Amino acid sequence: MGSKTKPVVISAPEPRTLDLIFTPEKMADLRARYHLVEARAEEVASLDAAVLAEARYVLGQPPIPSETLARMTSLRAVLNVESNLLDNMPYDEVFARGIHVLTTGAVFAVPVAEIGLGFALDLARGITAADTAFRAGEEKWGGDGNAAARVITGSEVGIVGFGDLGRALHRLLTGFRCTIRVCDPWLPPSILKDAGVIPADLDTVLSGSDYVFVVAAVTAQNRGFLGAEEFARMRKGAGFILLSRADVVDFDALMNAVREGHVLAASDVFPEEPLPLDHPVRSLDGFLRSAHRAGALDVAFKGMGDMVLEDMALMDRGLPPLRCKRAERETAGLMRSRPVDNN
Repeated sequence: MGSKTKPVVISAPEPRTLDLIFTPEKMADLRARYHLVEARAEEVASLDAAVLAEARYVLGQPPIPSETLARMTSLRAVLNVESNLLDNMPYDEVFARGIHVLTTGAVFAVPVAEIGLGFALDLARGITAADTAFRAGEEKWGGDGNAAARVITGSEVGIVGFGDLGRALHRLLTGFRCTIRVCDPWLPPSILKDAGVIPADLDTVLSGSDYVFVVAAVTAQNRGFLGAEEFARMRKGAGFILLSRADVVDFDALMNAVREGHVLAASDVFPEEPLPLDHPVRSLDGFLRSAHRAGALDVAFKGMGDMVLEDMALMDRGLPPLRCKRAERETAGLMRSRPVDNN
C-alpha cells in the first residue's frame, strides 16, 4: 500500500477535485509527501480497515459515522474543502478525540467581497440597467439617466455577519468613508469595535442603512430570519445584497419587497440552484442576479490547496494548524448550509 513510509491521506474532496485545488507543482508535492487514497465520499466508510486505521488526514468532508470514526485511530484532522461545515459526523466525538475540523472558506472572502461591492455600485448607479437600455436604444443621457442614482461614499452601511467575508468587505468599504454598523450575535461588541465598526442590533442595521450586506452563515438558529417584517424596516430605496446563503432569508418576502419598490436587491445565491427557467426572480426589475459565481475563481480554489498543504506540514511536526479556520466545538454542529453541487 505504500503507507509504511508516508502518512495516509484519504482524499474525498467532492464537489471539488484534486486538480481544481492543487496546481501541478503542489499536486506533485502532495503525492511526494503522502500516500493518497482516493475515494468517493460515500465510499470512505467502507474503505479497507487498514487504510482507515492509518489515515492521518481526510481531505474533504465525507460522511464519517461513529463506527467509522472509531476505526480511524490515527486521524488528526478533517480538512473540509467544500467550505460549508456539513452535518455528517459526530462532532462531539471528533472534538473529544482532539481531531481538528478545518475549513478553507477564507479563500473566498476577498473575491466574494469584491463582487458584493460591485453589486452595491450597480444598485447605486444603475450600471446594468443603463447598459440594457443602451443596447435597446432606450438610453437616457446625462442627468436624465441618473434620476435614482446615488453615491456610496459617505453612506450608511450595515453588515450582517462579521466572519472572514464581513471583514474583507469592511476593508474594501473603508475607502468610501462609510458609517459601518455590524450585527453579529456570535461576536462581543469589543471585537467589533476593535475592527473599526459599530456594533448594532439587527433592527438598527436594517433601519439605519442605505446598503445592507448579508454575509451570515446559515445555522440551526437563523433560517429565514430575514422576512417581510425585516424588509419593511429597511429604508425605502435601500440596497440589499445577499452573499452568503439564500436560506437566511424568506426569499418570497425579499422578492415582494423588491416588486413593491421598497428595496433594491442583488443576490449571488438562490433557494434552488440552478433556478427553474420560469422562476419569477429571473424577470424581476430591481433585482440584480448572479449565478453563485462570486467566489468561484481559480485563484481561490488553488488557495485551498496551499492552505491544506501548509497546515498538514504543521500538524506533521506536532504543531497546530494555522492557515485553515478551525471549527469550534460549540458551533460546528449548528451549521446548516447546504452543500454546493457546482464549483
